[in-house]
Amino acid sequence: MNRFEIVAPVDLAHATRLLGRENTMAIAGGVDLLDLLKLDVASPTTLVNLKGLKELDGIDVKPDGSLRIGALAKIGTIADHPEIIERFTAIAEAAENAATPQIRNLATAAGNLTQRPRCWYFRNPDTLCLRKGGKICFSIAGLNRYHAILGGGPSFIVHPSNLAPALIAYRASVHIVGPGSERTVDLEKFFTLPTVDSRRENVLVPGEIITAILVPKPPDNARSSYLEVREKQSFDWPLVSAAAMVATVGPNSKEVRDARVVMGAVAPIPWRSTPAEDVIKNRPLNIARARDAAEAALKGAIPMSDNAYKVRIAKAVVRRAILKSAGIEEVA
Repeated sequence: MNRFEIVAPVDLAHATRLLGRENTMAIAGGVDLLDLLKLDVASPTTLVNLKGLKELDGIDVKPDGSLRIGALAKIGTIADHPEIIERFTAIAEAAENAATPQIRNLATAAGNLTQRPRCWYFRNPDTLCLRKGGKICFSIAGLNRYHAILGGGPSFIVHPSNLAPALIAYRASVHIVGPGSERTVDLEKFFTLPTVDSRRENVLVPGEIITAILVPKPPDNARSSYLEVREKQSFDWPLVSAAAMVATVGPNSKEVRDARVVMGAVAPIPWRSTPAEDVIKNRPLNIARARDAAEAALKGAIPMSDNAYKVRIAKAVVRRAILKSAGIEEVA
């Protein structure tokens, strides 16, 4: 780990100016950053401590039914928030599945969205992989059990965020502030594929900070769920996750008016499946149709040498998430 200084900005504008400098990174919860520092994957000379910027914290369910989650809101707070549990269920479930209780009480919402890949080649300090500026993604001919089955190439990492699939299912956006500028970006467009840039995972540029996650009011009669499969029931990264939001034409109807299906841990970005959504929209939902939607979601999957198992798991997780969102019990 290299030597670095920690600077506490006096306000948000000061923070963005500091972060525009070379070899400078932000720290908030610091869960992922500490690992990167210890592995010498990140070597900043300055860390900008955002914890004192209170305007970046808090959770607010507004009178119009929309939701604002501050960038510094803790994952544990999101998981336990009564109104998120009731109105934005998949988001609360995704937060509850993230890491351990201790980490959830430290890690932040924006940190969960911007964490770096968990690929062992990327995190090996002795390996100069494509993601770190090398010329090769070693997973192609190497150990690829946990790598992408959708959207891969030239890098085959998977995005590790638990929150992102659920937030995208609810059409969330992120508010971003930079030196003298601000913008709001649909979360679905916030993440970047390796074909766009093999060295980065999102659209943030130097000096920019996520200030809040904005979630619009859900459609009427909307329900949602988030499910993931892990190798261990204790703290572990998901092999596959899926979030589904299903809105029916009436409170007791199974006729689907709107739907969103988003997978995690299967692609370099959170992977929304419009083909799966098209299978169930404007039709009565049942087990057979949910199964067809899961097949559609994985139709374009191209597994690597050691991760074909992900295709089968993903189909099951997508199907179950859709059915759970619609309140349909699947008999074993």
